[in-house]
Amino acid sequence: MTQTVLDLIEAQPNDGVAIAMPPSEAGGRPAMSFGRLKKLIRDVQKDLNALGIGRNDRVAIVLPNGPEMAASFIAIACTATTAPLNPSYGQDEFEFYLKDLRAKAVALAEDEAGAAAEAAKALGIPIVRVATDPAEAVGVFKLLAEAARAGERAATTGFAAPADTALVLHTSGTTSRPKIVPLSHENVTASARHIGKTLQLTPADRCLNIMPLFHIHGLIAAVLSSLGAGASVWCAPGFNALKAFSWLEEVDPTWYTAVPTMHQTILARAPRNAEILAKLKLRLIRSSSASLPPQVMTALEETFGCPVIESYGMTEAAHQMASNPLPPAARKPGSVGIAAGPEVAIMDDAGDLKPQGEIGEVVIRGPNVTKGYESNPSANDAAFSNGWFRTGDQGVLDEEGYLRLTGRLKEIINRGGEKVSPLEVDEAIMDHPAVAQCVTFAMPHKSLGEDVAAAVVLREGQTADESEIRKFVQGKLADFKTPRRVIILDEIPKGATGKLQRIGLAAKLGLK
Repeated sequence: MTQTVLDLIEAQPNDGVAIAMPPSEAGGRPAMSFGRLKKLIRDVQKDLNALGIGRNDRVAIVLPNGPEMAASFIAIACTATTAPLNPSYGQDEFEFYLKDLRAKAVALAEDEAGAAAEAAKALGIPIVRVATDPAEAVGVFKLLAEAARAGERAATTGFAAPADTALVLHTSGTTSRPKIVPLSHENVTASARHIGKTLQLTPADRCLNIMPLFHIHGLIAAVLSSLGAGASVWCAPGFNALKAFSWLEEVDPTWYTAVPTMHQTILARAPRNAEILAKLKLRLIRSSSASLPPQVMTALEETFGCPVIESYGMTEAAHQMASNPLPPAARKPGSVGIAAGPEVAIMDDAGDLKPQGEIGEVVIRGPNVTKGYESNPSANDAAFSNGWFRTGDQGVLDEEGYLRLTGRLKEIINRGGEKVSPLEVDEAIMDHPAVAQCVTFAMPHKSLGEDVAAAVVLREGQTADESEIRKFVQGKLADFKTPRRVIILDEIPKGATGKLQRIGLAAKLGLK
């Protein structure tokens, strides 16, 4: 089935709630219905075409998290190509991304005069303002050109087609120049359908989104999968641990999705919110974008009384690739589940598929997978093999088709020829009763090349030192896997989306 984002929205009844906001954040504004969203899409198409912007023209979106960001992603994608960017970038970063994307316009909030606006002006890229009306529903806006653009015409007008590019995002670029990932309407709608099927989403579902909406996880797993199922997405203004439980109480969602560090932060505040917990009726909790420690999965299920569904996604797959299924099917802690949309296999270095039970590189193919990085033939040659996309992750499929990841290939620690999976060490350390968070990483070693190190955050009120944690792990793992250094921190450095960063952590912590 080939679809566009518009097709997904048009299939929904007009009277259902589409996009909303926790009441305490909404300022009295009502939720946006699907009918109002459909009108917004038509209005935005006219506005963009009048500004000379049409199909496959790129509009960078720099907005804070919330319903306007969600609605602008949907509405602009129906006509042009969206390019959401992290609002916290500095001017130099904005200039790099805007030039690299060849943005035809930048969509900014009415009052935004910071780095994004300065970057756009420096590059001569037109700014369009996302103008809101306090008398309107949340998410409703009008696009206003900051300066007249007389005589410009869009190369192709009307709504986008399935093969058109709906979304472009950059890879994280932790070890190299970020690569541009173009995702077609076919890619993103296929992924939305896969997620909806996995989670059995219906119009009765309400998703509380706390994920940043410049990242594939929030855009597809929370926003598009919900709207594609006729369900509603309630957009919080970013992640705030102090407000998470009040939002849960106000919205009364059936599910939420987050990265493991967010789940851990929410868990830490659960004892203080017992009354709210007792009233919640969550149908499921979803975790993705990084490995969820089995200990955290168990604690979440015990605390919230619902299944935790760990999924596996990446930008190049428009997010979801594999997922643990809902009950009564088995959920396996430490596994990212079964293929959940695209085909999933394990491949060796030569490009041959390996049998179940053997470790190798995880590869995928399917309608949600990008056709290739933009203007980067060398990256595409390395990433695609015999029709499969190489994820860069190492893993193994068990006899039931459940995938267990053993780490990013770039993050596997090579200790003098002995290969160490950081995830295996994380899991062993997380069994220590005083440990709340852990990330294992490679640190430089003069003779071995690399050695094993770990950064740890302790539970509130708990104590442990480096030697105690090392001794604890020695009873669980082979000696070469035991961290030679354990750094105890108040907080582990994270990326923009809340993911713990292994690559480069040794340098950040001054380990040489």
